[in-house]
Amino acid sequence: MKKNATIKDIARHLGISAATVSRALRDHSNISQERKESVWEVARKLNYHPDSVAQSLKSGSTQTIGVILPAIKYHFFSEALDGIEEIAFKAGYTVLVCKSNESHDREVVNAEMLASKRVAGIIVSLSQDSRNTDHFTSLIRRNIPVVFFDRVPEKMKAPKVVVDDYEAAFALTEYLIGAGYRKIAHLSGPKSLLISRLRMQGYLDALKKHRVPAPEGGVIFGGLEEEDGKAEGMHLLALSPRPDAVFAVNDPVALGIYRACKALGVRIPQDLAVAGFSDNPISALLNPPLTTVSQPAYEIGVAAAKMLLERIKEGNPTKSELAVCRTTLIVREST
Repeated sequence: MKKNATIKDIARHLGISAATVSRALRDHSNISQERKESVWEVARKLNYHPDSVAQSLKSGSTQTIGVILPAIKYHFFSEALDGIEEIAFKAGYTVLVCKSNESHDREVVNAEMLASKRVAGIIVSLSQDSRNTDHFTSLIRRNIPVVFFDRVPEKMKAPKVVVDDYEAAFALTEYLIGAGYRKIAHLSGPKSLLISRLRMQGYLDALKKHRVPAPEGGVIFGGLEEEDGKAEGMHLLALSPRPDAVFAVNDPVALGIYRACKALGVRIPQDLAVAGFSDNPISALLNPPLTTVSQPAYEIGVAAAKMLLERIKEGNPTKSELAVCRTTLIVREST
């Protein structure tokens, strides 16, 4: 079997040192453009391919970025991943994706696995079950940059990319009040997630501003899945008096409310107005189409990737930064 060409083979062919070849292949500024082109030409002729394993052993990292997502089935995360991959590809990095499946323990395993693969850095959206971020603090101490997006830790100092969750929830609730609704319920996510608490606080503050009381029993911390929305929706629809509107923490939960309404013969929006958050593609296809908040998922992924690459380049994994992306209220027929 023919052996792969090496840097030494290129050096012998050109009659120069292996160190000069290495610097030319890395586009080093100390090497003339003419020399670089001659090296690249011989490298192509000899079918030279760099040994990524050897390079990673020498540098301590690879040209790979790790990504940990709670799930990929949600349109938001798949869109964010598209943005991450686009920026990574342009910078010469590959992307290794892991799913925590909403499990803290699995998230810890994912983080350690990626570190063992010598990734250059990691982009993370926390699981709804995350109890602490010690595993990511440990990575940063090992000089592995970590950037968080969407579901971010509240107290940990780290680079983060988020949306204006509080302002968006405030604006959506204020819109519902302006539309004439006065018994507005809220199905929140897990208390452990900052996005849940921010969206709930925006909802509560909008009610307070307009002196509208929250309906008794109509504010619930729960899950983020469609089944959670259905179960919690059944609870809301059993209340007396029944809420006249409900703001769900995300679109899957709102879809679950639709299912509860269908099961009980409750009409949307005549009997109950429903609003969500995230603007999943299916939201516009529901009957009636769902009022929701649009998040720029792709742009969030782009921003997170750029933030990570900056820290990789600077070698400064502890540099904190907060980027806030704007949302858009999408009013449809469900309200």
